[in-house]
Amino acid sequence: MKKSILAVTCAMFPAFASAGEDKVVTFDGSFEDAAFAVESAIIDQGLVIDYVSRVGDMLNRTGADVGSDQMLFKAADVFVFCSAVVSREVMEIDPMNIAHCPYGIFVAEDADKVMIGRRDYPDGAMDRVEELLDRIISEAVGE
Repeated sequence: MKKSILAVTCAMFPAFASAGEDKVVTFDGSFEDAAFAVESAIIDQGLVIDYVSRVGDMLNRTGADVGSDQMLFKAADVFVFCSAVVSREVMEIDPMNIAHCPYGIFVAEDADKVMIGRRDYPDGAMDRVEELLDRIISEAVGE
């Protein structure tokens, strides 16, 4: 069953979904502009992008091979990166937070819209990671 994304008002980042859900915002522009905005926002935080996963290309390329003709995304990329400062903070609290590193922000375009988002992380130490990712997403969408 697919996890639904519920868009509600949040005190710090009004465009984000509620706690306990993946965080997704709609981008007012093209997929290419959104991808550039995310890349720029990550770099503006002094971070290095380790990898860009072309998830949309893979899904579109392999659909027929797995017996599906459904197009999930016109385009979808995941920007993968880490922060030495934030990662050390959360792993000094609990070394098993290594399971959540590196971090990712996705840009995706479906039939209706372009979206930027991230996954939800466990409450507690990982709130620091969510703050970093939310800051990057907010910058990318111009908030």
